[in-house]
Amino acid sequence: MKKGYLAALVVLVVLIIDQASKFYIKTHFEYNEDLLIFGQNWARLHFVENEGMAFGITFGWEYGKLLLSLFRILMVAGLIWYTRLLLAANAPTGFVISIGLITAGALGNIIDSAIYAMIFSDSTHHIAQLVPWGTGYGMTNELPMGGFMHGKVVDMLYFPIKYIEMPEWLGGDTWLFFSPIFNVADAAITTGVLSILLFQRRFFKDGFVDEKPDPQAAILAEIDRIDEKETEQPAEENQEQPLAADENTDTTESDKPAQSEGSQERPLL
Repeated sequence: MKKGYLAALVVLVVLIIDQASKFYIKTHFEYNEDLLIFGQNWARLHFVENEGMAFGITFGWEYGKLLLSLFRILMVAGLIWYTRLLLAANAPTGFVISIGLITAGALGNIIDSAIYAMIFSDSTHHIAQLVPWGTGYGMTNELPMGGFMHGKVVDMLYFPIKYIEMPEWLGGDTWLFFSPIFNVADAAITTGVLSILLFQRRFFKDGFVDEKPDPQAAILAEIDRIDEKETEQPAEENQEQPLAADENTDTTESDKPAQSEGSQERPLL
């Protein structure tokens, strides 16, 4: 499969999984509802929403959400442009996939910010429902621009892996290892970034070498090879002619002494 198609497939698959999971959680879970995954306490679906960046990082400013959404759009545009450069330079497949994961994650959260406030009712007191375009919680909550680019990002993946009891002399509090709640888009971004950091030596060891044959360069190389061959042939012929002349000369000189000896043996009349 061509790397361009592979990158597009990665983006498409991540977007489908991300949006399908968000639609399901949004329309089937009450806010803060918690469900164990396979009965495990350390793996849960926990529905929350945030107005900020990945893993619930938020901004306090009213228009911070709009600026964040615009930044994401610019970042995605830059990533798409960069991906085209990578494909032209025949970058390693792993690096292209990593950039595709980051692009897909950013696109997934952009969709939440762009339209969720316009197509979903609020989840504060009941399970949200799909509503006619423009009549979502962005309008009811009087958000700027009717909620466009002000939607909340849906998060649901929660892995409270370890609760650690701190000793009394450190306050005696309970510390939770890995408390962020995130979504598939956040996971894709994190996976892409970590892959680049972990495998950067492999990705950038010898640079990006274009392994695709250049037809024009191949034709020019073949023409040069033919010209060199034609130039060498006359030179070889010119070298063979003096050698033939030298051989004839040697033969003539070797015959002369034989004739002179024959003339000396002839008796005088």
